[in-house]
Amino acid sequence: MNVYKKPSITVDIIIFNEDKEFILIKRKNDPYKDYWAIPGGFIDYGETVENAAIREAKEETNIDIKLKNILGVYSEKNRDPRGHTVTIVFLANGNIEKMKANSDAKEINIFSFNDIKNMKLAFDHTKILNDAYRNYLN
Repeated sequence: MNVYKKPSITVDIIIFNEDKEFILIKRKNDPYKDYWAIPGGFIDYGETVENAAIREAKEETNIDIKLKNILGVYSEKNRDPRGHTVTIVFLANGNIEKMKANSDAKEINIFSFNDIKNMKLAFDHTKILNDAYRNYLN
């Protein structure tokens, strides 16, 4: 029997409001410790990607979200220094006023697309947010 290496699968959730502002968390742990990032995390075995997105959003931001759309799938083999990781990115709404840094989040804040123009974000999150802006939130 062949043994195949398999990538890890994650979800990222862009939680935005009516003003097209969105939440980023400051990472508490490596990789990218102290960098701003889109909330998200690894899918548990047996969990759907939708349930993982809802769970990760709640764990990291304290917000109950409503998934709106899938932005896309990001699978560049070097996007995560821990190894080949594929992420499914969701767009979601939720009550941003309830945001609170939880779990792997050191801080949490609301940003606009102008705010992130000169920021260095974790992973490939600048590309992901630029895709969101171009395709859905513009």
